[in-house]
Amino acid sequence: MPHFDYEALNADGMVLTGNLVADGERDALRQLERRGLTTLSIKSQAARKARRAGRLRTLDIVLPMHELATMLNSGVGLAEAVTVQSQSAHHPVVVGAFAQMATSLQRGQAFSDALAATRLPLPSYVLQLVKAGEMTGELGKSLEGAAEQMEYEERVRTEMRNALIYPTILICAGVAAVLIVFTFVVPKFSMLLKKSDQLPWLAWAVLEGGTWVNANRVWLFPLAIIAVIGAAAALRKASVRDRLYQQISGWPLIGAWLTESEIARWAKMMGTLLGNKVALLEALELSSEGLRLQQRRIRMREVARAVRSGSTLAQSLENHDALTGTGYNLVGVGERTGTLPGMLQSLAKLYEEAGRQRMKRVLALIEPLAILVIGAVIGTIILGVVLAITSANTLAT
Repeated sequence: MPHFDYEALNADGMVLTGNLVADGERDALRQLERRGLTTLSIKSQAARKARRAGRLRTLDIVLPMHELATMLNSGVGLAEAVTVQSQSAHHPVVVGAFAQMATSLQRGQAFSDALAATRLPLPSYVLQLVKAGEMTGELGKSLEGAAEQMEYEERVRTEMRNALIYPTILICAGVAAVLIVFTFVVPKFSMLLKKSDQLPWLAWAVLEGGTWVNANRVWLFPLAIIAVIGAAAALRKASVRDRLYQQISGWPLIGAWLTESEIARWAKMMGTLLGNKVALLEALELSSEGLRLQQRRIRMREVARAVRSGSTLAQSLENHDALTGTGYNLVGVGERTGTLPGMLQSLAKLYEEAGRQRMKRVLALIEPLAILVIGAVIGTIILGVVLAITSANTLAT
């Protein structure tokens, strides 16, 4: 039952505060009216907790799913386990979703349908795993596999974000240093532009650029701030992030790193789906939809078509150049021995480690390259100023 905080006046005109349990806001108002109170304000505790909790993250969903899977694997009934989660201290959105599922289960609805009706931001493979678990009677194991896959994908995304934090800070600091030099240092020598026809080209360009930046900083800096805010807002859109991801995937070194991470994600997802009794063709379709690189997604769809035509998975992957020699061998052995899910999990670990090592090499290259570029820009500015001063002294003598 929802909880509400209220503020009301009693018959003596005193302000009273407290909380009550009601079916809704109207029911809460009626309860206060029956007490002889005049309502000043009434607020849902769930809404207040939601504002305090902030945006719903993937890990806010993963932990309750792990807990639900643990209870089911321990023999707790589905309805009881969902009800317990609806009374937990997790994110309010998740708690509300479990409360909705508990009501749906009491009405006889299937858990997979109840989960889909909550509209939680879940990957498509989660519902397929849940349906497979319902059909095989291993719902707890399926939920555990889905939670582990979501946790793995979130870990990959976090590693990528963390890997780019230091280079981003380094580049931003360099840009800020250049702007400071242009704004506060270079303009102090702007009087030398009176002899611009006798200055070296580099000295003239540096002084002219610094003078222009200083003269237009009233609108230039706000424009730069607006551009940064606009870029941050654009990156919150999935379509913009996907396009940027596609562009970066074509860069040297970084492209190979992203490709290895994508293959690791695909192998991990395939292993999880097959391990939970999802059919091979359906697992191929679901795992290909989980990829972010468009070319890699198209290639895996072609693999699925080849398998549907009667080819083995290992042969289809090799024909479409989807993996490496080691990957084809592991998949082939898994198909022949009936251990394909385990082999795919091993393949995911191999690619994950390979991607992690390549990420370290990329970072080892980005950091000195950024320092070199920033140093070259600042050095060029200082050289221009020095040339201007030297030329002015030469002309004076």
